[in-house]
Amino acid sequence: MSLFFGRREQRSPFPEPPIPRPSQSSLFSRVNLAQAEASLQKVAMWAAVDMVASLTSILPIDVYEGTGAARRQLSTPKVLEDPSGEGYGIEDWVYQYMASLLLRGNTNGHVGARDRLGNPTQIVLYHPDDVQGWRDLKTGLPQWRAGGEEVPAEEMWHQRAYTIPGRLMGLSPVAHHATTIGLGIAAARFGRQWFEDGAHPSGMLTTDQALNKEQARTAKDRFLASLRGTREPLVLGGGWKFQAIQVAPEESQFLETQKYTAAECARIYGPGVAEVLGYDTGGSMTYANVEQRSLDLLTYSLDRWLVRTERMFTALLPAGQYVKLNRKALARTDLLTRFRAHALALQNRWTTPNEVRDLEDQSPVKWGDEPNPMPAPKVQIPD
Repeated sequence: MSLFFGRREQRSPFPEPPIPRPSQSSLFSRVNLAQAEASLQKVAMWAAVDMVASLTSILPIDVYEGTGAARRQLSTPKVLEDPSGEGYGIEDWVYQYMASLLLRGNTNGHVGARDRLGNPTQIVLYHPDDVQGWRDLKTGLPQWRAGGEEVPAEEMWHQRAYTIPGRLMGLSPVAHHATTIGLGIAAARFGRQWFEDGAHPSGMLTTDQALNKEQARTAKDRFLASLRGTREPLVLGGGWKFQAIQVAPEESQFLETQKYTAAECARIYGPGVAEVLGYDTGGSMTYANVEQRSLDLLTYSLDRWLVRTERMFTALLPAGQYVKLNRKALARTDLLTRFRAHALALQNRWTTPNEVRDLEDQSPVKWGDEPNPMPAPKVQIPD
């Protein structure tokens, strides 16, 4: 047993690292991140996880088969409408799937049913802290336990992120960034307790006269008695002075520390997350890059999760079918920019009028299923 970590059963030469549980000697050490949700006490963690999980869960899901000219869109199968079969829908399921990956690096579920081809048709997700996985030392095959009970490998559905060779389970971002997350939570707690618990005296009553302990106590009691139940002015004499103790808010609540840890927590999930959420990262923000924030977020941080989700859904479908998440829902621009893009696409015959009308939530027209006709070539009349 080490100084900070409890004993853990060793089932693999590469065991999953336990969640840090420091000693109980300080306010910081009492920040317990053993549960996945505990890190969400830090607002930046909540905001970052919620943004990535929410954006992934709301994108439209399209199912296709074939490529190029032979590609055709298929109807959405039931497993992609309500994977758990509990009636909460795909958005709720994808949010849980993403939150588990973002907090613990793993998402596990119980396969409740399969189709005739062996593809899962019902997956009920586990809480990420209830599942333990390891590789059998003799066979190298995955072994699973959920809620303290063994689960057959064919009934366990597993997706992972933040992987390294030799490990069955993905790395946990909360465990590996526990110091930064814990520091932010501890600073917020200290700021609250400073005011709630009276962590400092409200003022000092001083005099230039020598006082013994009894005289000092009497002076204090009389001073407090004069303040209770009256709004009349306080008169001091005989060399007595009262000085109120004022503490700057940025000192009492560690505001600079909280700003720093907030940006660091947001950065866990990729570049651009802190900036989109409005946290101070020390750089300047101009109009040009404000306009591009959504695109930067999609390119550098969100798209990797969307690709991972597409491949996960594709694995649930019969061979030859695949899933694409409609990223156009994220590329929302102002009205003029959007219409200019539509005009350019129509002019170059990349799309049809009805496709544009569908994007703008307008009903189709009879003449809108074909690209616009090519403009007649300009004929130069010689002089």
